Amino acid sequence: MTELVLDKVENADSDGAQTTARTGAPALWQHVCPLADLEESWGEAALIGDEQIALFKLPGGKVHAVSNRDPRTSAQVMARGIVGSTGLRPTIASPLHKEIYDLETGECQLGGAGLTIYPTRIVDGIVEIAAAA
Repeated sequence: MTELVLDKVENADSDGAQTTARTGAPALWQHVCPLADLEESWGEAALIGDEQIALFKLPGGKVHAVSNRDPRTSAQVMARGIVGSTGLRPTIASPLHKEIYDLETGECQLGGAGLTIYPTRIVDGIVEIAAAA
C-alpha cells in the first residue's frame, strides 16, 4: 500500500477555535470495499484498525468518509444519518439529535465539535481510505 502523510484535519468549535484531529500522522491507504457495494445516499460503517468510519456514496460516485462517532453523544451512529445538502455542499444529519455536518469539512452547522474526515479514493473499483497507520 502507498504511504501518505496526512496534513492537518481541522474542525471549528462554536467559538471559532480550531481543533486538530490529525497532524502529520503517517497514514496508509486502506482497502475498504468495492464501490459497487455502497448504495447511493446511504451510509455504511467500516472498521479500520480500531476506528469506526462512516462511508457515504453520493450521486456521481463520490465517496465521503467521516468518523462514525456522533460528536454530541459519542455513539457510533453516523453511518445511519440522513444524507442531504446545504446548497451545493453535501451533508449528513446525525440520527440522534439531527445536527447537520458538512461531509467535506466535518464542520457542524450549529457550531461545536465536528466530525473527523478521511481522504478517500477509488482504485480499480475499490474504495480506499487514508487512515492512521
